[in-house]
Amino acid sequence: MLRFFALVGLMLLSPSLLAAGQTRYISDDVYLYLHGGPGTQFRILGSIEAGQTISFLGQKEGDYSKIIDHKGREGWIETQMISAKKSFRKKLPEVQAELDKTKAELEQIINSSDSSFQELRTLKSQLTRANKSLEQASLERDIATHQLASIAKNERFQMWQEGGLIAAIGLILGIVLVYLPRPRRKKKNRW
Repeated sequence: MLRFFALVGLMLLSPSLLAAGQTRYISDDVYLYLHGGPGTQFRILGSIEAGQTISFLGQKEGDYSKIIDHKGREGWIETQMISAKKSFRKKLPEVQAELDKTKAELEQIINSSDSSFQELRTLKSQLTRANKSLEQASLERDIATHQLASIAKNERFQMWQEGGLIAAIGLILGIVLVYLPRPRRKKKNRW
């Protein structure tokens, strides 16, 4: 039984012991007083503006908690005014810095995308010109191939023509030679 009470006591003490010295913040939109004790009947030691960083000491009495403020003063404030979340006063510069960084990155991306877009447009233009040149070259190649084939065909026809002409002349010459009168030999006794 003693162990049970010791365990329960440790469990109840643990959150306050673990919370001692942790950084906390005063809730936003508040201006509150730092009291010398856990209540409004105690002397006011000063004031704490909304969003200021404090150290929670882990002591609670009633609705009040003991803290050390941003100026190093030790005192008591209402527990409901303490927040574990960063206040807007602390978040705003971080968010502003992140926003500025994001804006710079976005501007850089826009500039690089603009230059990339311009480069892409230039490359497309060059590709279009290259395709037109390729089409023109292909057309010229086809025409030249056709002309070469035509010249080769004409050469063969001309060779056949010349060969036929030579054969015809040879044939005519052969026929003419056959029918030409032959010269006669002179007789030796004639004189």
